[in-house]
Amino acid sequence: MTFQHSSSAATTPDRPQTSRFHFWQKWLVAASELVILFGLFTTFLHRTVLFAPFHAQVNPVFWDTAVSPSALAFQGWAYSLLGAVMVGWGICLFSLAHTPFKQREMWAWNSLFYGLLAWYVLDTAVSLQYGVVFNAMVNTFFLVLFLVPLTFTRKAFKGGS
Repeated sequence: MTFQHSSSAATTPDRPQTSRFHFWQKWLVAASELVILFGLFTTFLHRTVLFAPFHAQVNPVFWDTAVSPSALAFQGWAYSLLGAVMVGWGICLFSLAHTPFKQREMWAWNSLFYGLLAWYVLDTAVSLQYGVVFNAMVNTFFLVLFLVPLTFTRKAFKGGS
């Protein structure tokens, strides 16, 4: 059985309704945009009061007292780089979700799923190793944000089970 990739393709037992699929595809695009925005927030606003909740959770894990000026400089550099990487990663997620995922390319689903899984396992394991439970919780939020639409769209892809 072959499927057309046009939006006028009929719904079949092997494929969820097009409107449901597009809802989840748009969800992935929006989640990718959120990653980009969070990366920009981390890059440019990490020294503002808006980032205070993050500092309140992370700083006590590494410092018993006030953070020294040299440690603040390192922290600012690290947060800026982290945010920049998140922006780049978010753009990649967006690019995958926007076109090839929408066209039901299996490699796009696999790239999103396995890329997110690798990121989550590594980032969360290191965060827990260093006692930064807050970061592991933020990671879990983002993982669920992406896994929900990936789970609901899996069968829409050729070979989906």
